[in-house]
Amino acid sequence: MKLAVLAVGLALAASPAEYVAAHQQSDGGFAEAGQQSSDPNLTAWAVLGLAAAGKAPGRSAADYLAEAPATSPNDVALRILALDALGRDTGSFATRLEGMRRPDGRIGTLVNSTIWGVLALRTAGRPAATSVRYLLRAQRPSGGWAWYPRGAADSNDTAAAIEALRAAGVGPRSRAIRRGLAYLRRLQARDGGFALVRGRAPDAQSTAWTIQAFVAADRPPGKRAFAYLARLRRADGSYRYSKRYAVTPVWVTSQVLSALARKAFPLG
Repeated sequence: MKLAVLAVGLALAASPAEYVAAHQQSDGGFAEAGQQSSDPNLTAWAVLGLAAAGKAPGRSAADYLAEAPATSPNDVALRILALDALGRDTGSFATRLEGMRRPDGRIGTLVNSTIWGVLALRTAGRPAATSVRYLLRAQRPSGGWAWYPRGAADSNDTAAAIEALRAAGVGPRSRAIRRGLAYLRRLQARDGGFALVRGRAPDAQSTAWTIQAFVAADRPPGKRAFAYLARLRRADGSYRYSKRYAVTPVWVTSQVLSALARKAFPLG
């Protein structure tokens, strides 16, 4: 009976896509709840979430992203993914990103920036072999990937690394992918959610990332992860970050949208 009431309530509530779309500003960008100034990176996340949900915003968002500054490798990579989802040419951004690649394959200074660089370059149809080899070497003994070289692994970077390797053609049954998925499974809590690292409570973004990693690896994420996310949904369509916190709801909900759609990056 309680499940039936919950299902009816969610059906009558605003959809997550509607919630995110409602935060687009007059300049085409998106702002966090309670704010009016558009943010380029938040806009890119909103575009990716809405595109995954089949409700990509129109030309104004693409124009905003094409003109907004992007300086770091992560900024440029995220811009490529979002503009590609909107059908825009990303050649100039891809060339800039290639110029940020080091001789050892790293893009920028971080493992994280290399992960996103590989995703973006493959989205743009550019080669990324040296960076893929760097990511394979960067896998930690635990099976996960870290934000920075020789750091401790976490679920978000591990999930994104799995998506990047799959986008670069690494097989879903390869040792690197299998070890990465096993690491992620160890971070699943009894309530179905996934934590950023061992010892922390699960959260919506880590759970969404992990779902995408399993989708990228052609493996079922499991119903429990989706059930966990469902319990974090609010009546306005947004998602709480966790049971305890409800912060940055536009960002959180944008990232959850891709997981709900069972789509991994790159969306194309």
